[in-house]
Amino acid sequence: MSKLNILTYPDPFLKTKARAVESVGEAEQSLIEDMVETMYGARGIGLAATQVGVDKRIIILDVPEETTEDLDTDDGEVFEEGKARGRSIKEDRPSEEAKRGGNLLKLINPEIINSSGSIVYEEGCLSVPGVNADVKRAGEVTVRALNQDGEQFEIEASGLLAVAFQHEIDHLDGILFIEHLGRIKRNLIKRRLRKIAAEELESA
Repeated sequence: MSKLNILTYPDPFLKTKARAVESVGEAEQSLIEDMVETMYGARGIGLAATQVGVDKRIIILDVPEETTEDLDTDDGEVFEEGKARGRSIKEDRPSEEAKRGGNLLKLINPEIINSSGSIVYEEGCLSVPGVNADVKRAGEVTVRALNQDGEQFEIEASGLLAVAFQHEIDHLDGILFIEHLGRIKRNLIKRRLRKIAAEELESA
């Protein structure tokens, strides 16, 4: 396994609408394992293939379980590929790798076939570093996908996991979470990120 480079806004590849995987072979198996290594290396809880520059409909997630106290659809909670409920996942994950993979999901050609309810989470993204914002999404979803053996399965999710599924599948359609924000806020964030990217390029 090896760590891959995570693309960040405004990289144009993040707008790519990924292609469906026709058959699950060694290339897909290897990509998934590299994505797992990359996600954990970035202390994230989700990653899509388009975030590492690959035009394939593949996502992985390792979302921490929520308690009843965690779920609060009125005030909203926190979802981020890197943060949950206002705490850094770095703090929540043990330094040892023993618990890694406890909730690991690997999905090929995922699609949301049913959704209901609504929930607001403060989202963030490894591809949009330093930005967090409230996003309203479906509170419950049913996702259909293929596993690493190419077998179809369905999974029902609610709360943080449902949000994570929607966030990652959005990536496969070339959509970043900031696209769900109001125009003014979205444009302000984009201008700031472009400025930071330009400054980093000049100093490189």
